[in-house]
Amino acid sequence: MEDILVKYEDVAIKRQDKTVLKDVNFILSPSTFYYLVGKVGSGKSSLMKSMYADVEIASGEIAEVMGFNLLNIKKKEIPFLRRKLGIVFQDFQLLQGRSVFSNLEFVLKATGWHNKEEISARIEEVLKEVGMANKSYKMPHELSGGEQQRIVIARSLLNSPRLILADEPTGNLDPNTGFQILTLLHRLVETGHTVLMATHNLQLLEDFPGKVFRCVDKQLIADFDSK
Repeated sequence: MEDILVKYEDVAIKRQDKTVLKDVNFILSPSTFYYLVGKVGSGKSSLMKSMYADVEIASGEIAEVMGFNLLNIKKKEIPFLRRKLGIVFQDFQLLQGRSVFSNLEFVLKATGWHNKEEISARIEEVLKEVGMANKSYKMPHELSGGEQQRIVIARSLLNSPRLILADEPTGNLDPNTGFQILTLLHRLVETGHTVLMATHNLQLLEDFPGKVFRCVDKQLIADFDSK
């Protein structure tokens, strides 16, 4: 049987009693790059947030993410679901008063890491993976937007998630820096991760092939590969 990371069948998503998406059917498979495209307000972020239980699923036949049933997930289970996901935000959400090392250390300690040597080693590993080795002493305000986004990606990798959700990760970056971030995200797929990336920049689909889902008229449409 195929290994499936995410499976939605006939799912409806509402926000403040307003239907955002309905009849959502899709699966995410391992080691694949997926795009989620659509206009602002079309439901991209709501769909992503539903996958880590930040937006409640209104109804559905199946809503499973990383082995968790979102239709009846308990509050105490949500942190364990989120540990299995890497989440990359458009606006970085780094702790401005902490160094890069301290930002990453904070996440590891919050998710059950205690050994100082193991924490330091893991931070060194993920910073190297995103091309930010020797930057652990920097404060977020000392980094460019592209460098901050690399740190955010490093943060998302700390607990070795199989699935990474990236919500408009290039939205605040210039085109050249965005190109570098996409190169990095695609390289993660080559090392076994699955990436679901929301974007409204359709040029990226031309430059970096992937499978495409479109949010249109409250529906999720599965397109062919972008290339």
